[in-house]
Amino acid sequence: MKSCRRSVGEFSVDAGLVRQLIQAQFPAWSALTVQPLAESGWDNRTFKLGEDMLVRMPSGPAYAAQVEREHRWLPVLAPRLTQPIPEPLARGEPAFGFAWPWSVYRWLPGVRARPERITDLELFARDLAAFLCLLRDVPANGGPAAGAHNFFRGGSLAVYDSETRRAIDALAPRVNARAVTDVWETALASRWTAGPVWVHGDVGVDNLLVEHGRLCGVIDFGQCGIGDPACDLVPAWTLFDAASRAAFRGAVQMDSATWARGRGWALWKALIVAAQHTTSTAWEAGRCWATIESVWADHLGRACP
Repeated sequence: MKSCRRSVGEFSVDAGLVRQLIQAQFPAWSALTVQPLAESGWDNRTFKLGEDMLVRMPSGPAYAAQVEREHRWLPVLAPRLTQPIPEPLARGEPAFGFAWPWSVYRWLPGVRARPERITDLELFARDLAAFLCLLRDVPANGGPAAGAHNFFRGGSLAVYDSETRRAIDALAPRVNARAVTDVWETALASRWTAGPVWVHGDVGVDNLLVEHGRLCGVIDFGQCGIGDPACDLVPAWTLFDAASRAAFRGAVQMDSATWARGRGWALWKALIVAAQHTTSTAWEAGRCWATIESVWADHLGRACP
């Protein structure tokens, strides 16, 4: 397990602070243990509270708005979905030097998705596609439109055009700049023309839970909103192999233009993280390069492991 002290900017968030906040704001839970999670995430620092609750502390001002968004919309989404998603139990207020609201959720069992933890990757792909189809079917009335508040998930990839091209330049000659740019420009060439639908916004492997080899939950809806569902197709290239990618594509029921924009979302994130490899773990860097290769191979219509 990692150290219990986790820095947020220049402010340290540790189990002691979380215990203080719980004792002051939710005294009924003050006798429960507080344990930091080894896999805490980037947007939030997370702690297990007792046996069946989770505390999430935003790691910076850019993520603080996620608290209100999840408390407002998770209860709306949950009844329409077959997979468990986080259930907000309480909203904490800034105190003891911590500057942002924070949340207590019901604990969801499972471990983060990795290929070696999944019994049948094609079945997992179809299960995830079924979840995303149900999410798209939830009425979008009043949902938050894409914007800076959710890093433009559900919006246009053009927001990240300059950043992506800088990353391509920075990674040359390790990447074939012309080939990767072709993938990117193909993604930019279309727009979602149907009405806005719900998107999770960050369907990364760390936000998919696995138990007994099967998908058992989807977490971290901090970037959810309504708009273009292409951003939710990213696991096709970050998690799935050629066979499970084909199963996912068939089950998720998206047209070729949306699929191409999904490739763009996967490529953008892989490129910018690879370009910042000095701050990435070896595992993260390796995953980025594998994603870039999978995206390029899929763009060409050839199989790639």
